[in-house]
Amino acid sequence: MYFLHLDDGKIQAFKQDWGEIGDSIVVVGGDGIWNCHVHTNDIGAAIEVAIDLGGRPKQIRVTDLFEEVAEEHAHREAALGGHAPKAGAGLPPVTCAIVAVSSGDGLSELFGQLGVQGVVTGGQTLNPSTAELLDAVEAVNAQQVVVLPNNKNIIPVAEQLAGLTTKTVFVVPTRSMPEALAALVLYDPEADAAANAEQMTESAEAMATGEVTQAVRATKTDAGAVAEGDWIGIVRGDGIVAISGTLDGATVALLEHLVGPTREIVTVIEGADATGGHTDVIHAWLDQHRPGVQVEVHRGGQPLYPYLFGVE
Repeated sequence: MYFLHLDDGKIQAFKQDWGEIGDSIVVVGGDGIWNCHVHTNDIGAAIEVAIDLGGRPKQIRVTDLFEEVAEEHAHREAALGGHAPKAGAGLPPVTCAIVAVSSGDGLSELFGQLGVQGVVTGGQTLNPSTAELLDAVEAVNAQQVVVLPNNKNIIPVAEQLAGLTTKTVFVVPTRSMPEALAALVLYDPEADAAANAEQMTESAEAMATGEVTQAVRATKTDAGAVAEGDWIGIVRGDGIVAISGTLDGATVALLEHLVGPTREIVTVIEGADATGGHTDVIHAWLDQHRPGVQVEVHRGGQPLYPYLFGVE
């Protein structure tokens, strides 16, 4: 993993070159600064790709996954034998660690690849308890922690943590998974929690977010009447902005509202019910109507919301 200073126009070539030497590639960011992650056996080549394109990698972190897996097996065996590992065991020591709430397996994996040490399951229909979040805070290998609640209902719960632990805890009030990804682009594990929280909050607040889900009951909205079973597009701060009898219809109407002509980056997080065909519709609409935007697609696996969008 490393942060990379590289012109936005070269980032596609960078990802293609990385694709020739590894997999599990994650590259998020924009405006010349990128958070990059790859699985590869060729550490030197992973760095040289950036340099050859005129980029400047910094804060390079290398993890031996085979060693990490072996340590994890050892810890689990010790726990089964009645010798539970200490909090933070097996995790790299950092000045500031991240605890994030995740609503899907894909998102949990993505958070881990972006340096999150503590992932807590939760989301729109299943909010984690204060105790679960506190356990995660105590388990990370740092005395300073930033928490990403990723849902407006979890923010008040997260804000109780500072008074329940001797660790220093800051909460970045993220209300969605795309906001968390935007915040993590600026995460620096060697900076203190206050500095991380300030920069990550600014990044999250700069992102417009939307989501598509299916109505469970009929209601009236500013966008029109909603029948049970309709697909609706929701934008943070604006509420329901799109209503359709089909997932594709609601998604396209949401994108038209969300992705203005000045937007540059669209992050798409596919839920458990997303399909390749539906994602193709998203690509086709953006190619036709917003041809200048860069599109990042991640498999999140979240329930109930086939698509989450973040727009920068």
